[in-house]
Amino acid sequence: MVSSRARKITTQTLLKMKQAGENIAMLTSYDYSLARMVDGAGIDVILVGDSASNVMAGNETTLPITLDQMIYHAQCVVNGVERALVVVDMPFGTYQGDSKTALDSAIRIMKESGGHAVKLEGGSEVAESVERIVNAGIPVMGHLGLTPQSIYKFGTYTVRAKEEGEASKLMEDAKVLEESGCFSMVLEKIPSDLAKHASESLVIPTIGIGAGPHCDGQVLVLHDMLGITKDFSPRFLRRYADVGQVVGDAVSHFVEDVRSGDFPNDDESY
Repeated sequence: MVSSRARKITTQTLLKMKQAGENIAMLTSYDYSLARMVDGAGIDVILVGDSASNVMAGNETTLPITLDQMIYHAQCVVNGVERALVVVDMPFGTYQGDSKTALDSAIRIMKESGGHAVKLEGGSEVAESVERIVNAGIPVMGHLGLTPQSIYKFGTYTVRAKEEGEASKLMEDAKVLEESGCFSMVLEKIPSDLAKHASESLVIPTIGIGAGPHCDGQVLVLHDMLGITKDFSPRFLRRYADVGQVVGDAVSHFVEDVRSGDFPNDDESY
């Protein structure tokens, strides 16, 4: 018997979307309630991003979040999703050391969270890990360009691969990741022309963030595009709502009603 909650978007769906010229929509989520809304609105891919370290925990970077914490967030998201493909970020320190550690981490994510795929950052240096994880039956999404887990190496969040040498390295890494078995890859904060070249050169779909309109899909952090976060306004971010203002106004109104004695009224009492 097929479960009524069986997901409808798979890695093959994304490949077919690219082949058909249909753009892929991807957003982050970290909890059951918002994931359920995002999924119900028709998103194709939900990324349980290590950006939870920033928007959920208030950390300055993505580095502090742990594997256990990522698994917890992923469990919450999976419980709210029926249609979308759920991809879970592998946090810093869970795959960079060696491919066995990477595989062990990926297996934990899949078994304990119920997620559908994992994502990791880097190019040729993680190719062995990608191949080993894929060979174990776990789909892997790559991530090139600005890789936030390497922020202390780069020292800045500025656009990557503007120079010819780094651009050539990115293209080489993209090919390596594809050959290693990645089903898709995120291209973050790179020149639009380079993202276009990469997207046209690869069979697998690319998902852009700050990489222009020529990728096969686009991703944003949910809390950023909803206006929940206020202190992050990069050029690539389009705010689709001002939920932060709505929540602030609602809470202020509640406080006023409680202090004035207006809440609860007779109709709201037993």
